[in-house]
Amino acid sequence: MYNLVIADDEYEIRHGLVNFFPWDEIGFEVIGQASNGKEVLELISEGNTDVLLCDIQMPIMTGIEVIKEIHQQNSPVMTIFLSGYQEFHYAQSAIKYGVKNYILKPTKFSDLTEAFTQIKKELDLRNPSPPLTEIATNVKDEDPIILKIKDYVKTNYKNATLEDAAQIVFMNPHYVSKYFKQKTEENFSDFVFQIKMEEAANLLKTMKYKAYEVSEMVGYSNAKNFTRAFRKYFGISPKEYRLIN
Repeated sequence: MYNLVIADDEYEIRHGLVNFFPWDEIGFEVIGQASNGKEVLELISEGNTDVLLCDIQMPIMTGIEVIKEIHQQNSPVMTIFLSGYQEFHYAQSAIKYGVKNYILKPTKFSDLTEAFTQIKKELDLRNPSPPLTEIATNVKDEDPIILKIKDYVKTNYKNATLEDAAQIVFMNPHYVSKYFKQKTEENFSDFVFQIKMEEAANLLKTMKYKAYEVSEMVGYSNAKNFTRAFRKYFGISPKEYRLIN
């Protein structure tokens, strides 16, 4: 993994970038985050940083001042700027200080992927033996993106959709589908189906609701479709399940 520091004075943006972008998928690990330019230089001074993703407008020291200082120190750290439209000319002028790229806000998943894929290629060329990507253990239980998606489904199983799950983790729905499959070895739709059926079973056990009411509560407007789905999952009908439970 290459080491990445992320700097932005807006907590929501910084938190989203740190926690909801799959950095490990493209060979990076976030080792620090900063809310101002001074914190950035303190983190970089520790000597472990390979890449800095840095906002231009920050308190104490701006991103431009930070990259200028890094340039004067002949630091090997590569920098990518986060820039609003009104700051675009500043980002372009920073090329003289060695900034590698600039990404416009609001940040797009595709822009991040493209920029950091290119940076990784440059780092690999700089390092004849690039670091091997570590394979995380117990990904199913520990991956923060997967946990957030699963929590969303468990809370909103009646109307859960891939599109809404993607919005929560700030990703493209197509990528979320592939990412979920890779990390959990099951399709997103299969997981939603599983949660719906398990919740239906719990509701049937309480004896408080009729089968058609349970059907509606887990997102099936047609009771026959619910019965068919329930039988597919448990091998018996809702009525039979209630009799033996």
